[in-house]
Amino acid sequence: MAVIEKVPNVVFKTRVRDESIGGPNPFRWQDRTTQDIFGGKRVVVFSLPGAFTPTCSTSHLPRYEELYDQFKALGIDEVICVSVNDAFVMFQWGKQQGADKVFLLPDGNGEFTRKMGMLVDKSNLGFGLRSWRYSMVVNDCKIEKIFIEAGYEDNCPTDPFEVSDADTMLNYLKGA
Repeated sequence: MAVIEKVPNVVFKTRVRDESIGGPNPFRWQDRTTQDIFGGKRVVVFSLPGAFTPTCSTSHLPRYEELYDQFKALGIDEVICVSVNDAFVMFQWGKQQGADKVFLLPDGNGEFTRKMGMLVDKSNLGFGLRSWRYSMVVNDCKIEKIFIEAGYEDNCPTDPFEVSDADTMLNYLKGA
């Protein structure tokens, strides 16, 4: 697994609310680039295997949502959750989770995750290609600090969740 210094340049396919559309689904597609998301900002990013999955839904996302204001107080501009899921799944998961602070960033094609070197095969669970768990601080597109779960491998029989959690990130930022 190669360690990279900058987040990869990709285009994320996102959906944004647009009241001019009207009707029950007032959303339109909006391409957002790496520069749009990370340029000129200090951002906390965490990545997880999938929306609606047990650890992701009970611990990973909820704790980042809970500590969001503390991250902001430490100079973080945004907290972003990346997952190899499409925009529709990420939106519904966010609604179901009541996540209104953390930005859920869909990496539907897994391009960002692949270029980060974090794409793993989870076919043993019927998931196909997904993200390995990690978290990082990105400062103006440069990776300042990254926490990668141990045991990175395809079809890993376990789902390590020790260092990409919100509390580890908060402790890093308090000491940084």
